[in-house]
Amino acid sequence: MALDGIYIYSILSELKDKLLPGRISKVNQPEKDELSLLIRGNHNKNYKLLISASSSYPKIHITEDSKTNPLTAPMFCMVLRKYLINARLINIRQFSTDRVIILDFENTDEFGFNSSYSLIVEVMGRHSNITLIRQKDNTVMDCIKHITPEINRYRSLYPGILYVYPPESEKLNPFDFSKDAFLNFIHTNQINFDEKFALNIFTGVSKTLSKEIYFRFNSTLNESNLQVFYENVTSFFNDIKDCKFSFYSYAKNGIVKDFSCIALKHLDGYDEIEYASSSQLLESFYHERDKFERLNNYSADLQKIVHTNLERCLKKEQILDENLKECKNKDTIKLYGELLTANIYSIKKGQSEITLQNYYSDNLEEIVIKLNPNKTPSENIQKYYKKYNKLKKTEEMSLVQLKSNSEEMDYLQSVLVNIKNCEAYSEIEEIKKELIDTGYIKFNKKHKTKAQKMSKPLHFISSDGIDIYVGKNNFQNDYLTLKFADKRDIWMHTKNIPGSHVIVKNHGDVPDKTLEEAAALAAYYSKAKKSVTASVDYTEVKNVKKPSGAKPGMVIYLTNKTINIIPKKLEE
Repeated sequence: MALDGIYIYSILSELKDKLLPGRISKVNQPEKDELSLLIRGNHNKNYKLLISASSSYPKIHITEDSKTNPLTAPMFCMVLRKYLINARLINIRQFSTDRVIILDFENTDEFGFNSSYSLIVEVMGRHSNITLIRQKDNTVMDCIKHITPEINRYRSLYPGILYVYPPESEKLNPFDFSKDAFLNFIHTNQINFDEKFALNIFTGVSKTLSKEIYFRFNSTLNESNLQVFYENVTSFFNDIKDCKFSFYSYAKNGIVKDFSCIALKHLDGYDEIEYASSSQLLESFYHERDKFERLNNYSADLQKIVHTNLERCLKKEQILDENLKECKNKDTIKLYGELLTANIYSIKKGQSEITLQNYYSDNLEEIVIKLNPNKTPSENIQKYYKKYNKLKKTEEMSLVQLKSNSEEMDYLQSVLVNIKNCEAYSEIEEIKKELIDTGYIKFNKKHKTKAQKMSKPLHFISSDGIDIYVGKNNFQNDYLTLKFADKRDIWMHTKNIPGSHVIVKNHGDVPDKTLEEAAALAAYYSKAKKSVTASVDYTEVKNVKKPSGAKPGMVIYLTNKTINIIPKKLEE
């Protein structure tokens, strides 16, 4: 179910109950399109209100999650702090039943006069926005996304202009419509009696909710029974208006597909999970999706650099493979040279080819050898020996470069896996530093930033109470394996697949259960994360060595054992 006007109505019910009357104590903007307001609400309890104008996942709800704020607050955040810090939250309302939420505030200005402001949240996909307006003249103080006439000719949003609400829908308000208006709307707009019936008539109704209404009352959804259908749908919306909510998410095969503020009876066969509030449901549904998208967008430049270098390595590999194929003929070229040398006095200048007996073969078969008629016999012989020597050197260098190229590809694949496993912006910055140190990103002194403290490897405790550590990038992998771990500790890594180094602290015999849990972590933090099973190698740290000149995270190991395991994450 999309975050439609009906679900927003359920959110506002919760917000009114918890936040009114309230007072703003903190305003933060952790993302360029996201706000966090700390509000001292009902019963003198602090609540964190999250408001997002993300194009993909716009939302508003109470959250328990905390994000790191930028060192320098964005301009919109500074404006909100100026006008809303210590302001009283006096009302929360919805524009019709549309996806527009209005938070009304009262505050005292710098001259001691009372001033009223409204924070207007538009939850409308790519048109989502957050705008602060002054109530007395409806002037826009600022908005999180500036919309100029060049972007939208109908409706602009930037400081100093009058605020204009989004175009109001011509559909019916589901909480306030008469029978005559209902029937007239159907006939005037020629509404079809199908699953989109409610979607096409009422404001704030999503496709999912429209399907649910059709599923419940389709037996009366026809021209002859519109009176009965009208009574059924009126009762349905009255229950919602009276805040008779039940918050559920619906999953299939472990993947959450939908959510709702009422029970969706038409989703038969789905796993139903109930939540205590609308905010808890939204947090659960959107958190991982939003987090993944933001981190993916933040690391897009790094991913592009890694993919570009991987493509370069693949092209280089193809060229080297072609060179090696050509070099397979080098022994034949050498044979031609030796046969020509042995028969130099039989060769006459001007010949384009000569037939000689191959005395290296048991069958003594005859071989036809091409000659350059413009060269002397000696020059023809030297040509074959030079070509042989060139092919021999090419083969030697190609094999060396092929090995180096393969190691570089393994390294880049490991970086890509580490980027995908990042759970915070700081972790992405650490990988960026790694790519700078390894020469894949040119360091620009103009963009030099304050040195950040490196994050620590992931730490888990097995069901047997044994410490397990997982590297989040190749610098951490080297640190864990080469500096942190004792030579008796157990080292783990996915077999022939890029992934993190895993260290199991060994204070004696490590139980099989702990080995299985650590192996599951090694598989989870690898390229095999979404595989059904993965093979994980493990050995004592003393058997793991780092070759001289190897890139970060690259090691070799001997005398290992292998375990097949299902990738799984443990609780930290």
